[in-house]
Amino acid sequence: MTTKRTQVGQEIEAALGEVLAHVRGEADLPCRIIDDPDAERILALRKRMKLSRRKFADRFGLDARAVQEWEQGRRVPDRAARVLLAVIDRDPEAVVRVLNK
Repeated sequence: MTTKRTQVGQEIEAALGEVLAHVRGEADLPCRIIDDPDAERILALRKRMKLSRRKFADRFGLDARAVQEWEQGRRVPDRAARVLLAVIDRDPEAVVRVLNK
């Protein structure tokens, strides 16, 4: 066993120090909150693009069943899907470009 601290160990120690300072109220950690789009907003996004549910899902790498459940309010998109929907809303061609590479 060694007593030398590795770079990874030092980074983990620093990260844990930040977490503890945050928990104690001594530091604010940066965060970005992506709001939960409601069913009507997701449906409106798809309709604005004039795409069927299947074509919308295929174009953006989504599951058509999940899109249906989001639009009907039976499920809420997870965090990654919310981020993707936000990007689709602002720059849909960016998503298409990345997925087509």
